[in-house]
Amino acid sequence: MKRKLISAIGVAGMMISLAACGGDNGDGGDKAGADGYAGETLTVWVMDGSSPDQWQKDVQTAFEKKTKAKVKFEVQQWNGIQQKLTTALSEENPPDVFEIGNTQTPAYAKTGGLADLADLKTEIGADWTASLNESSIFEGKQYAAPWYFANRVVLYNKKVWADAGIKDTPKTRDEFYADLKQIGEKTDAEPIYLPGQNWYHFVGLTIGEGVQLVKEQDGKYVSNLDDPKVAAAMETYKKFQALSKAPKDKDEATPQQGEVFGKGNVGAFIGMGWEAGIAIKANPKIEKEIGYFTIPGATADKPEGVFLGGSNLAVAAGSKKQELAKEFLKIALSDKYEGELAKLNGVIPNKEALQSNLKGNVVAEAAAPAAAGGGTTPLIPEWAAVENAPNPVKTYMTAVLNGKSPAEAAKQVEDEFNKRLAQQQ
Repeated sequence: MKRKLISAIGVAGMMISLAACGGDNGDGGDKAGADGYAGETLTVWVMDGSSPDQWQKDVQTAFEKKTKAKVKFEVQQWNGIQQKLTTALSEENPPDVFEIGNTQTPAYAKTGGLADLADLKTEIGADWTASLNESSIFEGKQYAAPWYFANRVVLYNKKVWADAGIKDTPKTRDEFYADLKQIGEKTDAEPIYLPGQNWYHFVGLTIGEGVQLVKEQDGKYVSNLDDPKVAAAMETYKKFQALSKAPKDKDEATPQQGEVFGKGNVGAFIGMGWEAGIAIKANPKIEKEIGYFTIPGATADKPEGVFLGGSNLAVAAGSKKQELAKEFLKIALSDKYEGELAKLNGVIPNKEALQSNLKGNVVAEAAAPAAAGGGTTPLIPEWAAVENAPNPVKTYMTAVLNGKSPAEAAKQVEDEFNKRLAQQQ
């Protein structure tokens, strides 16, 4: 099993994850095991920055009160975690519960490293948001539980928008475009900074169109970039990118779009809320001018599609304490502690009813409305290799922005795209 895991998850390690991702109150109810778990210790791996000390303390207290067992949280670093977790899952005493990036989950499930959590889903997951739970499912089975998530929003410069005479934030894609054009016509500012290869935003647009970047053909996965709905998403991207001076062959980190925005002469950009910190570090004076709103969709009642980054919680198939691990998840994912995590970290919780915990957090309030209609890159282990540089999706985007039709650009990268999907897992 160890060799199989390392081979498969070595590919998963190439994925980019965004870190960088029950009805009762978790304190009482079923006294699982009564004193049957006394003397046992459950090991839980969480990633650096994911769970505040207060949350860990509160969950630990509730867990130990309910089960009479101990819980040991071990904080892990994102750098190198795939290989470390792969190795750990192959050994005799793996962590019992662990945090796992949502797009990485299918690769681990494919190897047999994750326990089936169908009974947990039945008991506490009836109202998990479907889009957030999707990454926990592999080949129809529940191999993890959705924990917390984040997605992109529009960060805008209030002064620039006011100088352009715009009094309110847009509610539709057309209104958004019209506002940006007005900025270009009435101010000296760049309406939007949108580099040609901000591909996670492009993935969001494809999600909004209801299409995936791959399709199954003759029993294998192949490129779906030639789908008309993918082309429609790319045309939307192109329309907005035409209002930007950003390079067509670079992504949002080259240069950091927050730094560009921080100069104070850009109307808006599409990014993660934490990117405001990059802008503020570059120019502290801009902090008071930064606002946030949900990326508008085609109609006012449905936000734009977004890529959902985040984390799931899973139980090791090799754990000797699977029932105790599930008792931990019942508490950690209960409304009380899932809501507490959302409030403390400003992350989107695993059910819409808990979004009230985000009140007062302007970034989270802007992100949350799009979560239900969000999605991810294709949830297949074969996808991992596609993201390796040079990413053919980025190549496709730049080709369209430089004048090729979406069909021509799709054809240009098709062989490389399919070659990567065919790599041995």
